[in-house]
Amino acid sequence: MENEALKDLGEHIASSLEQEVSGYQISYDELTITANAGQIVAVLNFLKRDATCNFSTLIDLCGVDYPARPQRFDVVYHLLSLHQNQRVRVKISTDEETQIPSVVEVYPAANWYEREAFDLYGILFSDHPDLRRLLTDYGFTGHPLRKDFPLTGHVELRYDDEQKRVVYEPVSLTQEFRNFDFMSPWEGAKYILPGDEKADDAAKES
Repeated sequence: MENEALKDLGEHIASSLEQEVSGYQISYDELTITANAGQIVAVLNFLKRDATCNFSTLIDLCGVDYPARPQRFDVVYHLLSLHQNQRVRVKISTDEETQIPSVVEVYPAANWYEREAFDLYGILFSDHPDLRRLLTDYGFTGHPLRKDFPLTGHVELRYDDEQKRVVYEPVSLTQEFRNFDFMSPWEGAKYILPGDEKADDAAKES
């Protein structure tokens, strides 16, 4: 019964937005609308104001990264209709350089969501009132939720006692922690391990 209601809603949206929507699907009792990125403002305007939809609340806006695709990013909008007791997911695709329209004028709550997507994925939004980083620090390099972002990051910060401030430096892995002798544990190390001197002292006392 619920699937029938979602199917009717999907058909209504697809038929009303033939140029803006490329299709819809129902999976796990959830309706997902696939929209054209350049028409996202028109799509969300319709979903918010149409009497059958009435999706008045933007719950979330997030990015998804598929590095192997030419359009590597999906931008996903989750909407809620309290009046209809329905939820819908709207999905668009974009690449690293193409800007997609900001939907702040439709849902003001999208402001910080779009800033977060820009900060963590590098997704660009046109006509955003204040598109700058939100969660990473000033001067941060790269976008940490991209799947090709290195686990160590590009820079590290530390407090410099001479300059009396926090400074950024390129990430460096200290070599002394990366020396491996690959010896068998039965062969025994040729050097004294931390703590071994205590065992020698105890043997001498006995």
